[in-house]
Amino acid sequence: VQLVESGGGLVQAEGSLRLSCTASENIGRIIVMAWYRQAPGKQRELVAHISTGGTTDYVDSVKVRFTISRDNAKNTVYLQMNSLKPEDTAVYYCYARNNYALVYWGQGTQVTVSS
Repeated sequence: VQLVESGGGLVQAEGSLRLSCTASENIGRIIVMAWYRQAPGKQRELVAHISTGGTTDYVDSVKVRFTISRDNAKNTVYLQMNSLKPEDTAVYYCYARNNYALVYWGQGTQVTVSS
């Protein structure tokens, strides 16, 4: 397993969750790490991404509420999710791309927000 995710679960609206994803060392030098999500019946969408240097970007629907960060020494990316809404309910996937443009995906972690 090359990307291991943790931190999903069930939370009430306006609550918080923190997702973590650690990449194994055999992936190589990771350039970009990101979080995607896929809700039932919808396409997978990019939620947030972060470069090695710390440049970040977010989908408009989560700006201000979500924060992506990474620890390069640990090959780990985090997604702090605050003020969660029912529409944030989805399976969240970790993504990594290395310096050879190889892409890796995590197995997905379920986030469910109840109203």
